[in-house]
Amino acid sequence: MPAKNIHYDGPVSDHYDGVRFFNPGEPSSDRSFRDILRWRREAPRTVWPTQIPITPAVPAPVVHELRVTMVGHATTLIQVAGLNILTDPVWSDRASPLSFAGPRRVTAPGIALADLPRIDAVFLSHNHYDHLDIATLRRLHADHAPQIVTPLGNDSIIGRHIPAARIDTGDWGDTIAIGPDAEVTIVPANHWSSRGLRDRRMTLWGGFMLRAGGKLIYFAGDTGYGTGGIFRAMRERFGPPDLALLPIGAYDPRWFMSAQHTDPEEAIQIMLDLEASSAIALHWGTFKLTDEPHGEPAQDLAAGLAKRGLGAKSFRALLPGEVADYG
Repeated sequence: MPAKNIHYDGPVSDHYDGVRFFNPGEPSSDRSFRDILRWRREAPRTVWPTQIPITPAVPAPVVHELRVTMVGHATTLIQVAGLNILTDPVWSDRASPLSFAGPRRVTAPGIALADLPRIDAVFLSHNHYDHLDIATLRRLHADHAPQIVTPLGNDSIIGRHIPAARIDTGDWGDTIAIGPDAEVTIVPANHWSSRGLRDRRMTLWGGFMLRAGGKLIYFAGDTGYGTGGIFRAMRERFGPPDLALLPIGAYDPRWFMSAQHTDPEEAIQIMLDLEASSAIALHWGTFKLTDEPHGEPAQDLAAGLAKRGLGAKSFRALLPGEVADYG
């Protein structure tokens, strides 16, 4: 393993040891090659559909309240206070460094690239291929030249491929202006990063807390629940979000995935820890990354809400192309 970080050069902190970032006080997300072999050996033969039909949306150019359109996986279009913001945009057919191998999407994007309104900003949570897709970012830069906000080190990856990209990087806790009347703070997540075999945890991962138009919107990116401390701390610092975008999929087997990906029950607990008014489910139903059946995350989410006496609309599992409005 290299003794020098190949993406980032910055000071040691409570979550950076001079070479690698880490999740302080939380379960380790590192897994060994032996763990990977065990997972593959024990994995059930779960078969997903090869294609699921959807009805794409054509968004309005401007929305003044709060509207979220599901594109698929962790990609959403957030429209609020006249701003158009994409989260972890992936329009490619595969979540992979290769065009001919790797997880293939089973749903078309919920918005065609050509139908996007003017994109003001992109929130990019970390560098895994199902979240940071260079082909999509190139197209967005050519068509919109958006501001890209991302945690430390990811600018080196994006800038290498798109030198003219407008990138703002920050550490956990840093706040960045989005236009004249909105701001976003990069917040912790329990996760990890890598683009290859030699750069594990060399760029930072995180979520985003957006304030715009009198609304507070939380986009979690990828995260495990861990101790739950990071979510309770967010509630303490920012107050209760009006809307939380939370991952519910890619969680099975739990012994391998729990430190890095929440299951539906944990996602509900995050919503409750944050005291969020509403939530939207991410990270399920588009790319088969782990072992759970295709529809299980949404089914378990509905069952978990019912068990807690929470309404189904409090935490919605939208299909690509579906829209949720929050006045």
